[in-house]
Amino acid sequence: MADASYPEFEQHRRFLTALAYRMLGSLADAQDIVQDAFLRWHGSAPAEVASPRAWLGTTVTRLCLDLMKSARARRENYVGQWLPEPVIAPPAAADAAQAAEERIDTPVALMLAMERLSPLERAVFILHDLFDFEFREIAGAIDRSEAACRQLLVRARNHVGDTERRYDVDATEAARVVTAFFAATSSGDASALRNLLADAARLHGDGGGKRPATLNVIHGADKIGRFFAGILQKPDARPVQVWSGPLRINGLPGFVSLDPFGTLQAIALELENGRIVAIYSMRNPDKLAGAEAFLHHADA
Repeated sequence: MADASYPEFEQHRRFLTALAYRMLGSLADAQDIVQDAFLRWHGSAPAEVASPRAWLGTTVTRLCLDLMKSARARRENYVGQWLPEPVIAPPAAADAAQAAEERIDTPVALMLAMERLSPLERAVFILHDLFDFEFREIAGAIDRSEAACRQLLVRARNHVGDTERRYDVDATEAARVVTAFFAATSSGDASALRNLLADAARLHGDGGGKRPATLNVIHGADKIGRFFAGILQKPDARPVQVWSGPLRINGLPGFVSLDPFGTLQAIALELENGRIVAIYSMRNPDKLAGAEAFLHHADA
């Protein structure tokens, strides 16, 4: 291909990374898939590519579907809860007006909902509802008829429900809640934490069997408050002094910190009406390769 192939590919890199991340839930795997797609793009003939975006989207989708065959098998043997690899960025990096295909930081609730989909349902839902691909393009990408793609989309939407929606949170309010949550959990102040939580709040934890984490979702503000208070009552626990926040984690307010035992974690908070409705705690070191770079020393 001509030397112009690289600049043209770069125009679509963020879209392709976002597509692969939504398919796989792993930023590292998504980046590998995009690099593989570039090698295939570089070896293609310009005259054969009528729409670079469609061609590259199709290529990445097929590569992801191939990888998902082994990924789903690994997921079935995963220890405890599974959460997607967190996409972490400073608050200033978030732009609500940014085009969907430029956003990699997909809401965790949506990523978890898409885990209920088959690989083909997931591909159709992502391509159509998140990236506005036409059914003709989707049919070519997954080697199914347009009618079959429409049926897959209906099933996918039924499973996903309304988890796609985002709740825009004022930056000042988000910073206040993140800072208050960190202070409450670091000190073990169950009462202060209880005041931040919605009654039906949920705590999701992912340690991947490599770090301590809740094996099941903890439901309810009172139980979550007791859980965090109990951590500091364990031997060798100490107040947390190392953290960085507020940050944006998968588009949600959050922070990176060391827990009372020195374990690295990334925590994202889903807010509604000023209260925390979900806490996503990522502690699996395999998914936190870039998180430590965000840490700095600060008083709890």
